[in-house]
Amino acid sequence: MASTVLNCVISVPKATGGRGDFPSILPRNSASVSFSSSLKPQLQGFSTDGKQRSSFVQTEAVRHLVGSVTKTQGLRFAVVVARFNEIVTKPLLEGALETFSKYSVNEEDIDVIWVPGCFEIGLTAERLGKLRKYHAILCIGAVIRGDTSHYDAVANSAASGVLSAGLNSGVPCIFGVLTCDDMDQAINRAGGKAGNKGAEAALTAIEMASLFEHHLQ
Repeated sequence: MASTVLNCVISVPKATGGRGDFPSILPRNSASVSFSSSLKPQLQGFSTDGKQRSSFVQTEAVRHLVGSVTKTQGLRFAVVVARFNEIVTKPLLEGALETFSKYSVNEEDIDVIWVPGCFEIGLTAERLGKLRKYHAILCIGAVIRGDTSHYDAVANSAASGVLSAGLNSGVPCIFGVLTCDDMDQAINRAGGKAGNKGAEAALTAIEMASLFEHHLQ
């Protein structure tokens, strides 16, 4: 790879010889310091005229790595779905499958795994990730707030479980679990007024699968 060169002019205070002043150790001519990507500076001189000047020139463009939602050929996905609150999770799943189809993911490259509830999603996702069969795992569920603190325990466990599954398996695990105050909020986010969060999560799964497969191998 070619070296990236940074050129700059550095200002150094004038030397007067008085107490506390800098000693006159540098020439009074203007020049620059260049640094290669090997981090070995090459001294070419300094400016001691007291002017505040600097310039940086980068000769190579910064690379941006982004997953593609159009390059889906060969990508395989697992979808872990909680049966609890199925009135919400089923429309979320349908939205996800429609999105996969829209972006040309083959049906035979998608496996849907049902689990009892959101608490079981994380463990299942991690197991699937370690099978090395899938490029991304989409986790779908719905936790509705009730009269007790059970909601907080399940919601927090679901979030941390999905996060741990991705970190421990090295496979992108997408959090598509709704955490809502009431059933109306959940239904609105499962194809209602607020859209379908399952569809949005599926798009995230495609992008992350592409990013890992094409750029982070």
